[in-house]
Amino acid sequence: MNNKNMDLDKLRQDIIIQDQLLGHPMIFHTTWGLFSPKAIDAGTHLLLKHLEVKPDDKAIDLGCGYGPLGLAIAKSAPQGHCTLVDKDFVAVEYARKNAALNGIQNAEILLSNGLDQVPGDQTFSLAVSNLPAKTGKEHYYLFFNDIKNRLEPGGRFYVVVITGLRQFIARSFTEVFSNHRKIKQGKSYTVAMAEKQ
Repeated sequence: MNNKNMDLDKLRQDIIIQDQLLGHPMIFHTTWGLFSPKAIDAGTHLLLKHLEVKPDDKAIDLGCGYGPLGLAIAKSAPQGHCTLVDKDFVAVEYARKNAALNGIQNAEILLSNGLDQVPGDQTFSLAVSNLPAKTGKEHYYLFFNDIKNRLEPGGRFYVVVITGLRQFIARSFTEVFSNHRKIKQGKSYTVAMAEKQ
């Protein structure tokens, strides 16, 4: 009985991850039930490896989870800003905690279904998303169109997806943005980018 209780207490403790993202040593607290709780996932690493962040980028991270993408971007854009959104309140809580742990003050973390809680007049020069594999294509289309409407001219939208979705991304980016660039295709993940023209 006691051993079981001890194990449950251990499971309830935060999981702590230390990693280097965009050249910054960072620390993250997370918990079971959030995406990739044991380590920063390979898709996020691949996206960050091929992402260009300008020092004054105004960025948004859609579906931020506990914050690795958006917080690394905020750290790399000291004259800019990053808005992180997620529809999971636990993820938002942990992303806020991780912003504080990493001393990041130029990030805002919002509980939002897509962009619905992001102020309507806010625009971005950079958008990123580690797209969930298990969602409907309709959901992606809404997402992509919403992002396009908020990107400034020349704004970039980077996504990482499981490689099986790469052709769908190529088609939908071409349809929504009139352009698509495959940045990197790995065995498991593909990074793609579209630009607001």
